[in-house]
Amino acid sequence: MRPRPLSKLQARDSRLQPLRPGAAAAIALVWLTPAAALAQEAEAGSAPASGQIETGEDGDQASPVAGRKIAFEANEIRYESDSETVTVAGNVLLRSGDQSVRADSVTWNRTTGQIVASGNIRYVDEDGNQILTDRLELTDELKAGAMQNMLLAFRTGGRMAAAEGRRLEDGDIELDRAVYSSCSVVDGEGCPKKPSWRVTARRVRYDEQTQQVRFEGAYLEMFGRRILPLPGLVVRADGGANSGFLVPDLGLSASNGVEFIGSHYWRIADNKDLLASAYLYTEAAPMASVEYRQLTGNGAFQATGYFTYGTRLPLNSQTRTSEKDVRGYIFTNGRFQLDPNWSVSGSIRVATDRTFLRRYDISRDDRLRSTIEAERIDDDSYFSIAGWATQALLVQQEQGLVPIALPVLDYRRRIDDPLLGGKVDLQVNTLAITRTSGQDTQRAFAQAQWSLRRVTALGQEVTLTALARGDIYHSDENELSETISYRGNSGWEGRGVAIGAVDVKWPLVGSFLGGSQVLTPRVQLVASPSIKNLAIPNEDARAIDLEDSNLFALNRFPGYDRIEDGTRITYGADWQLEFPGWRIKATIGQSYRLSDKPTLFPEGTGLTEQWSDFVGRTEVRYHDFLKFTHRYRVDKDNFAVRRNEVDATVGSDKTYLELGYLRLNRDIDLDFEDLQDREEVRAAGRISFARYWSVFGSAVVNLTDRNEDPSLSADGFEPLRTRVGVAYADDCLEFGVTWRRDYIALADAKSGNSFRLYFALRNIGGR
Repeated sequence: MRPRPLSKLQARDSRLQPLRPGAAAAIALVWLTPAAALAQEAEAGSAPASGQIETGEDGDQASPVAGRKIAFEANEIRYESDSETVTVAGNVLLRSGDQSVRADSVTWNRTTGQIVASGNIRYVDEDGNQILTDRLELTDELKAGAMQNMLLAFRTGGRMAAAEGRRLEDGDIELDRAVYSSCSVVDGEGCPKKPSWRVTARRVRYDEQTQQVRFEGAYLEMFGRRILPLPGLVVRADGGANSGFLVPDLGLSASNGVEFIGSHYWRIADNKDLLASAYLYTEAAPMASVEYRQLTGNGAFQATGYFTYGTRLPLNSQTRTSEKDVRGYIFTNGRFQLDPNWSVSGSIRVATDRTFLRRYDISRDDRLRSTIEAERIDDDSYFSIAGWATQALLVQQEQGLVPIALPVLDYRRRIDDPLLGGKVDLQVNTLAITRTSGQDTQRAFAQAQWSLRRVTALGQEVTLTALARGDIYHSDENELSETISYRGNSGWEGRGVAIGAVDVKWPLVGSFLGGSQVLTPRVQLVASPSIKNLAIPNEDARAIDLEDSNLFALNRFPGYDRIEDGTRITYGADWQLEFPGWRIKATIGQSYRLSDKPTLFPEGTGLTEQWSDFVGRTEVRYHDFLKFTHRYRVDKDNFAVRRNEVDATVGSDKTYLELGYLRLNRDIDLDFEDLQDREEVRAAGRISFARYWSVFGSAVVNLTDRNEDPSLSADGFEPLRTRVGVAYADDCLEFGVTWRRDYIALADAKSGNSFRLYFALRNIGGR
């Protein structure tokens, strides 16, 4: 008698529980239970077989499988009536949803209830984890199971192999003589490679519910050598962090002596964790830090704090007498999306004194900025209410003169112009600046900007722009501002602004050197009546310099407090050349003012005379191997280079050289604190060798002389810091040593050499 089609079989089994990675092969065998009824009527040697089993909900037999469809394929299916044995063999494939099992053969003994899968068993669960084993035994009730020569490959990259394995009654997996590693066993080209580290253990237990792997008798092996016992080791199989102590950091610094950093990580829940660290020094008091992170349903935030009690030297103190006090630093930030349009974000950074961060090598910032902001964004409008505060650290400025901006409101809306087909941008902005020992300023303005872009029949792109704005200011204690031109008039002041502009571009396309080039001449006319500028305080338009980025701007002052008036013509050209592998872009331009009246631009900015300096930018790129950018400003009279900035990168991600050079030769009045001359060179590089090893280094040198900055102690060559290191890094292991030298001493942050030794294992105590 021929068997009935498999797709119509109804097996009387109970519902299957969620599959466990450790029971992968076992599940495959249980899936075959309904096929026994079919096999009773099949003759030995029937082949091939394929189909679908649809399990039922009721019946007289309890079994782990019910209420699901299971498709399978096999070369043959046999039933031995004497031994009551059902066997499917030859490329056996069982599939249910995202789960699948492959094996050479599967046998079920109906008398003993023993189920055996053998030969190249491979199971993939719904999470992408894989189990590979040679042989597996278990009962049809899944109460016990055994595997031999098994490999468990987690989706996140970890792998575990064992000589023997058992699935326990609670669903956990217990392995004997096991090995675990998160290293890949093949390289990027698919060739086999030995893991750089692994953990060997006498016994391992995998908890499916918590996805934790617990080791007994564990040892760490690196490059084939046993180096360290790991008692009580627990890791997470899903690649997530697990609570426990991290690998310590060791270092040596000129300020603190020998440094030892030990940390304990606490995984409070899947969405929150805490890292507590202790810092021990031979030449400083101990320090502690705590970092808390949490992911919520609509955002995330973190808070970090450093605390110690010790001596410090005040910055710029005339007498080097130390002070003993509580020292620390708090940093917290976060962002929350309240709904599709509204979001809230903030950041708070506060230190107890000016040199704490540099003394303990936490940060090298010269200012700490704190802000909070609420934003609303939709398709055609934007609204923001924010506040800003800054703490001065390594700058020669009294804290009382540092502004606090609160509140800052900005609303913008874009609407289509129904009259001429252009666009109108509306903006309303308010700002309140407060200083504890300086000038206070409040500002509000409203503006409307209309723009229309058209392309002529000859291909010219013409843009018309009109802007109208009304300002109102209030300020007091103006005499406390050191720079007279920044003060403005005390009390209330109003101002009107009107600007009109015509901008014409004409792209010309052609071929050159086997590639394509685009030459785009550009001319712009901007006109504005005389604007009352000096009566208005200048808070946000101080650091002015002519660059390629603002050459064609309606207002070449940054910010809102200063507006460029008069009539000017700006002209220039963009050029772009592309051919296989190469891309070259260049921009150059100059402007001319129709009036010879004095301007507000300081001397040395390139904008004080009728003819401006020439500014430009050149970019060269060859694949991802070469990147070169040159920005410059050339004096119109003697062609002296007033701004010269070069950034270049040559090499690949593993071996590269980065060079940077900046020269600001403004020859400007020293009263303008934001516009000092500077010259600096930067270099960094890395050389990879022996596949995973590399040497790296960097240096920053100040080339500014005393003629450019009289406050400097060095004259034309002052190294700021250098760094050299050696590192090893593969897919699961990273360690190295770094040497750094700081040349500048600031109070208790000494100059000198620092060394840092770091070591990290992926998924085991890494940072």
